Order: sequence, then structure tokens, then C-alpha cells
Amino acid sequence: METIIPAYDDPLFSIMLIVVIFLIIAILTYGWGLRKQQKEEGNLLKFLEKFDTAECALDTEEMPFEPSMTKPLTLLAKAFENAGEYPKSISIYVYLIKHIPNDSDRLELMERLGSTYLHAGFLVRSMHIYMEILRKKPRNAKVLYELGIVYEMMQQYDKARETLEPLRMLGEDVTSLERFLDFSQLLANKTLNPNTKVEKLKTLLQEEPALYRHIVASVLQLDTKSAWELIDPLRIPELLDILWYLPHSQLDLDIIASNQQLKTLYYAKGYLQEAVVESGIFSVDMLASAKQNGFTEGDLHFSYLCQKCKQHFPFSFKRCPSCMAIHSVKVEEKIAKSSPKTDYSLL
Repeated sequence: METIIPAYDDPLFSIMLIVVIFLIIAILTYGWGLRKQQKEEGNLLKFLEKFDTAECALDTEEMPFEPSMTKPLTLLAKAFENAGEYPKSISIYVYLIKHIPNDSDRLELMERLGSTYLHAGFLVRSMHIYMEILRKKPRNAKVLYELGIVYEMMQQYDKARETLEPLRMLGEDVTSLERFLDFSQLLANKTLNPNTKVEKLKTLLQEEPALYRHIVASVLQLDTKSAWELIDPLRIPELLDILWYLPHSQLDLDIIASNQQLKTLYYAKGYLQEAVVESGIFSVDMLASAKQNGFTEGDLHFSYLCQKCKQHFPFSFKRCPSCMAIHSVKVEEKIAKSSPKTDYSLL
């Protein structure tokens, strides 16, 4: 028997024992990893079942999957999203996430799915997607930013602020974003006294000059006199549409009389009779000059450019509807024939 089983103090026996132990550990580790992966996949499929709804216009249930389909389907989903066909885009993303085996590719597609839900207005679904991504990859700055946007749009400002700290830890400068959240929360506060709100908005403007357009527009709704006191002669082009559509009852004639740009603007509008053509704003000067020469049917029409993604919109925005950037709106004006009614306010 001793010739079959080596003695415990035999070096070969010790080596064999170590090898066997390593093999056992390797098998157990592999089995545990495989079980964990299967559990993760099961949890992911269960998680995605919440997003399989009748609103998804494409039938992907019987569609066979091939790895070569991933790129063209991803491009198709993005095209649907850009065209506003969000249900079709969503169904493709869910289909791909279910079938792609690579975790990093899945997470990338889940980011796109979350962004699609965000643009489609399905905020709760977008929030769940982003939280699932962060559970697996907590250092994803892009997802943290977009989760903060979701909370902001849901007016859950405290939760939106919770996303700022991990962003700071990742080296992101979120000071401007924090001030923007302060502004949004201040506007949403319906219990605050209007005078107190105006004072807080003035203080916020000193801390974050990039909020100038939005704060002046907000103060105009609360206290016209205080708003006119905030008008910066060097930043009138940023408020051109707001000032153009301001009702006559909200004008401060003393301030207007002391500013050449404002006098030209309101002469072109038809509120003042004294002819002035020296604003330095080409379209306003052209309109004032035309009025001076008897052409009274001119008007200004406005569009709004996002300076980050270069998309144009027919309405003003605090966040770009396309890329979700803040402080990116640029007012662009053009001369047009006047409509029957243009004396209304944007406020």
C-alpha cells in the first residue's frame, strides 16, 4: 500500500497536493463566476421586461440575432431617435441589450436607451436605466450628469444635487450646474414671497452671471421695476426677444430714454415717436430706418440657437432640448413682415 500512496513527507506528494488544491479552487472560482454571470443575465432580462410594452412599434420577438446585426441596428435606432420615432428606437435598443453578450457593449446601449427615454419624456424609466448602469459602473460621469437632469426635470432637486458630489470626486467642475439647480429650485418654490424671491435671484445673478437672461425674464414676472434695474446695456442682445415682446405697460421710460439701444428698439417697435437709428444691432437699425422712411409693416422674428450642438429651435430654452446643455442659448433675429398681432410677451 505504501508503494501506491506516497508518504506525506514525500516532496512529490506535497506538490501533487498543492496542484489538486489549486485545481479545486480554480473550478470553484469558475463555477461561482459562471453562476454569478448567469444570475446577472437573469436579473438584466428581468429588469428589461419592465420596458417591453405595447408602445414599441417594432416586433422583435421572432427576429433572429446575428452579431453582424449590432452596428446597423444601432444606427437604425439612432436614426429613429433623431426622427422622433422613440418607440421604434426603444424596441431596437431593448432587443440588442437582450442579445449582446459583451457587458461593456450592453452598458453603452443602456446609456443610449436611457437617453432615448429622457428625450421621449419617460423620466421614471430613464431614471431606472441610469441607476442600473451606475450599479455596475458607478464612475460613469455622463450617466451621472444625465441622471441629475432626470431628477431636475422631475423637480427632485435634492436628488439632483446628490449626483454632484460623485462628479466632483471624478474631477468635474459642477459649480455652474449647482447654481443652475439653485435657480430652478428657486423658480419652482411657490411658497416663497415674491420680494424675497427677487432678492434671492439678484444674489444668484451676482454668483452666476451666465444666468442673466433667465433671471431677468423671471424677475420681470415678479417685479418690473427691479427687472429694469438689472438690464445691462452691454447685454441687451441677449434679451432682444424678451424686450421686443414686452407689453407697453411694462416699459420703464426713464431707463429707455437714457439708453440709445433701447430707444432705437422701441422706436422700431412703434412705442416711441422720436426717430433713433443707433442701436448697433443690424436688424433693429434696419427696421428703425425703414420706419423712419415710412415703412411701418416691419417686425422681428426670433429663433434660438444652441451654441453647443448648433441646433435651431423656434422657442427659447433653459436647457437645450437636443443636447441638454445649459447656458447655450443664443437669440437670433430676422426682419419679417408684421403679423396682425405681435404685441405680446414671452414672459
